Amino acid sequence: MTRKNRGAPPTNESRTWVPVTIRDVAKVAGVSTGTVSNVLNRPDIVAEATRRRVLEAVETTGFIRNTQAYQLRGGRSHTVGVVVLDVSNPFFTEMFRGAESSLQAEGYVLMLASTDDSVEREASFVRAMEEHRVEGILITPAAADLEGLAGLRTRGVPTVLLDRKAAADEFCSVTVDDVRGGELAARHLFDMGHTRIVFFNGPTTIRQCRDRRQGVRKAVRALSKRSPREASELSVGALTVRHGEEVVERILSMVPRPTAVMCANDLLALGVLRGLASRDVRVPEDLAVVGYDDLIFGSMLSPALTSVRQPAFELGVAAAELLLDEVRNPEHRHREVRFEPELVVRASSSTAP
Repeated sequence: MTRKNRGAPPTNESRTWVPVTIRDVAKVAGVSTGTVSNVLNRPDIVAEATRRRVLEAVETTGFIRNTQAYQLRGGRSHTVGVVVLDVSNPFFTEMFRGAESSLQAEGYVLMLASTDDSVEREASFVRAMEEHRVEGILITPAAADLEGLAGLRTRGVPTVLLDRKAAADEFCSVTVDDVRGGELAARHLFDMGHTRIVFFNGPTTIRQCRDRRQGVRKAVRALSKRSPREASELSVGALTVRHGEEVVERILSMVPRPTAVMCANDLLALGVLRGLASRDVRVPEDLAVVGYDDLIFGSMLSPALTSVRQPAFELGVAAAELLLDEVRNPEHRHREVRFEPELVVRASSSTAP
């Protein structure tokens, strides 16, 4: 006969595992089930000694609360959804870590999803997160507009945009001034004596790519009043190392050949550096390279990569704080927290050959 083993994983002698219930915890702790429920859901109303005894019983029995059932009874999920464009990009990973550091301290767990710039995937993930009753969502939208997120606002789901600006009455947001960042990178190259640069951009459906292009053009307009400056543009379908490496031949075949390339992010820049190295093109002697994001690997490359620094971790922290305020504060008002970029000059950019 099969023997039931409550609260322990099945063994060769016991093939049926029965989950530990709140009654089991109450029996071990010597309290009522209502007291156990209060410890789990409203610990502040339970005496410390009792609370400690119940928590010890939870640990002893291996009790796991049924969160879905708890939510159906009107409880909170203590879960926040995070939706980013590309989880393999260290910029988004660092931003996630910033949000996690703040939310975990408040008892929340995070549910992470990567859309790969797909509006359809984004909609699917957001729907799944709502079905899991997340208390809020942090998101970098994939679409150029915010129409796909209108339902979140209608249904009252607290939502903060990551690295994307919104109208004041729509959502809270944390952003970086990418127009300024693009201008800083382009001005640096022009100030180093380069007169022909190429701006290597990603999909212009992405707001950051459009803003950085605007910053490059702003620098060209301002500096061309004194002497000729030129910035051509090459665009690819994704901001990845592979796309960066594949475009190198196009850069080198341009006539006249540019003396510097500014990349829309560090992953593209890494791909460019790899492609140039395989063709024995020296950096910065033959072609200067500047990235964007200042990811941790940039300073470890040879030559070390000049890049525009974005405070990714701080972006995540700020987004989490805005979300917590919206969840808890009935008087909450949407606002934007904006950070300024910083140019970090290293060996990959130098005076024009």
